[in-house]
Amino acid sequence: MNAVSAFNRALVEKYDCPGPRYTSYPTAPQFHQAFAMDEYRQAAELSNQAPVPKPLSVYIHIPFCQSLCYYCACSKIITRKTHRAAEYLTYLKREIGLQAALFDRSRKLTQLHLGGGTPTYLIHEQLAELMECLHQSFDMDDSDAHEFSIEVDPRTIGAQQIQGLRQLGFNRLSFGVQDFDAQVQAAVNRVQSEAQVVELVEAARLARFKSVSVDLIYGLPLQTIASFDVTLSKIIALRPDRIAAYSYAHLPQRVRAQRMIRPEDMPPPERKLELLELTINRLTEAGYVYIGMDHFALPDDELVRARAQGSLQRNFQGYSTHADCDLIGLGVSSIGKVGDSYGQNVKELSQYYARLDQGLLPVQRGYRLSDDDRLRREVISELMCHGRIDFNRIQISHGVGFNEYFADALVRLEELVRDGLLEIHPDSLVLLPQGQLMMRNVAMAFDAYLETGQAVQYSRTV
Repeated sequence: MNAVSAFNRALVEKYDCPGPRYTSYPTAPQFHQAFAMDEYRQAAELSNQAPVPKPLSVYIHIPFCQSLCYYCACSKIITRKTHRAAEYLTYLKREIGLQAALFDRSRKLTQLHLGGGTPTYLIHEQLAELMECLHQSFDMDDSDAHEFSIEVDPRTIGAQQIQGLRQLGFNRLSFGVQDFDAQVQAAVNRVQSEAQVVELVEAARLARFKSVSVDLIYGLPLQTIASFDVTLSKIIALRPDRIAAYSYAHLPQRVRAQRMIRPEDMPPPERKLELLELTINRLTEAGYVYIGMDHFALPDDELVRARAQGSLQRNFQGYSTHADCDLIGLGVSSIGKVGDSYGQNVKELSQYYARLDQGLLPVQRGYRLSDDDRLRREVISELMCHGRIDFNRIQISHGVGFNEYFADALVRLEELVRDGLLEIHPDSLVLLPQGQLMMRNVAMAFDAYLETGQAVQYSRTV
């Protein structure tokens, strides 16, 4: 489904409002400290007792960066004191041991993702030490059918290290590019050459990585239509398997680093929409298929095939082709999803170390889903992954009448139906091509928490 066919500026402007990204439901603002270590242990135990326990997925947060990218809202620690990575690795290995003890050894670990921060802040020997610890602690899927991915800052690694990552078992890479324009790079304090990226993408292909992804950001300071068009041309020429084009969320009142960006350098709102339109047109004309939520992939990519077959999955790391897993979050601030619960680690490094020094899991807060939460999570997941909701399937799974249960949501969607964003049939809701960009707006109609009066700052939906 190359779904974003006609970019309707008026509709995009109409529906461009703050809203969740739905990497989870309920979303992180609902997490609370009444759910902590004991509740997490219980969730892990229950997951082992399932009739068919799910395979395992692991996310590891590496928080360190050598320099500050002004746009970045991620949890990170800026330092050039590389010995801090060695200390962090020591504690990570302790947490791996504590977490692995909670899950049956028979459960295969099929997914692994290293994010940051900058995962490649760790040198090869440290990454090898980390992977060895995982192999000793879990039943790792050593076939190349696994999905082991790592985010790469092109400024921190060379072609030889790319081969080293492949030898460690990683088979998917994501390169942070954002923009090739020199003025834009200087404005956000992330200067890297096109040559660096080209060399690494070529090295990844030589090393036979199964997927090479490139991250872009539109709406950055000093971006123009002409300059970003040049960046898009260079990326298209590289022909990565996947491209993630993210909308920059400028929230300087919440993200301290963004206060380093000069307000006068920020593009006006209409420029951002022009950049989005340009991105969609250029990538689809180049043969990329819009998966959803900022993600594009080549027609033969497994994400496109999974979407067509109805097997696409979505979690905190984005879209995946693997079966739904229990996700174990490792490292400071990381989030996991085990059974019908979410758990998040402490956000401060000192607290993370202190908990592990006491032999305690560093889980600080989380959430246990109710029956209503599970139902709404499945509805939103169906929408985000497949662009449709099968009413009968939901009714059979949860024992409710869809139209009756979601009567209020269907009323809220009537205007979107009139605007041609979706169709509601007796047995299904179907997102139309013009509505693909607004899938978050559609999902918001099913969110029971948006009108609870919480003061939450979300990024804009388009």
